[in-house]
Amino acid sequence: MGQQRARELQLNEDELVVTKATLDALHDELYVLACAVNDAERDLAAAGKAPTAAELREIVDWLLEAGRPLRDRELSPERP
Repeated sequence: MGQQRARELQLNEDELVVTKATLDALHDELYVLACAVNDAERDLAAAGKAPTAAELREIVDWLLEAGRPLRDRELSPERP
């Protein structure tokens, strides 16, 4: 069915149709991850001192929390 729909839309094999909602959700997840990376960089550079183990754990936890939705996301062709 997907190949038939692709032919109807005149898409080549390198193109994919996704909904705006899917693209918006992906953009939101990327933004959260970018913020987490910025926060981690800022926290690691703060005050010119080495972070404690607890601070490092907090930084890693935040990065993991921000990255999991992207790791778990699957993009697939949308059904008409």
